[in-house]
Amino acid sequence: MEEENIPEENVSDDAAGDIPENLPPLFGKYEVSNIVIGDKGLARYMNLDTRKLHQHARHANRRFKKANLSIIERLINNMMRTERYTGKKTKAYNVVKDAFEIIHQKTKENPVQIFVKAIENAAPREETTRLFLSGIYIPQAVDSAPLRRLDIALRNICRGATSSTMGNKKSIESCLADEIIKAYKDDPSSFAVSKKGEMERIAKSAR
Repeated sequence: MEEENIPEENVSDDAAGDIPENLPPLFGKYEVSNIVIGDKGLARYMNLDTRKLHQHARHANRRFKKANLSIIERLINNMMRTERYTGKKTKAYNVVKDAFEIIHQKTKENPVQIFVKAIENAAPREETTRLFLSGIYIPQAVDSAPLRRLDIALRNICRGATSSTMGNKKSIESCLADEIIKAYKDDPSSFAVSKKGEMERIAKSAR
């Protein structure tokens, strides 16, 4: 299809980089109009639109269209990847909502800004691919596309939260809040930050 061949036009004007004015506060509490996005490579895909956090999968299976989704909804959708919350968007929504409240209580800062910075710190800048040459596969370092960087950061933040609940009495909300705060601080004990470091180390060795 033509729209799949021109990815630049598949991202709406509401995609982040230019945050629309007069957006309602996230969860009725947290302002998004004053959020600062430090990573210019990710800015175009950091959609902070809070007007609708459930798009009813209208962009499913449409290449690059997920860039039009709010990163908050994408966080919620990634939480639904676990067996406990598969298909249960209301539960995943409440987990994210409660996690943001915990972040606000612990840091006394806007949890949306904390989350944005956590994504920036967890997004790898390069990774490896495999080239088939002379009958063997050879690893080759490549730069990560901005949208893929965002995908990996969101996925690893959620994986870090769910994996830390194993054998732990802490709730999933607390684990998600802790993972986001650790990533915000660029703490190596964060699952997402450690995975980023691992990917970049492997890529460096494959240059």
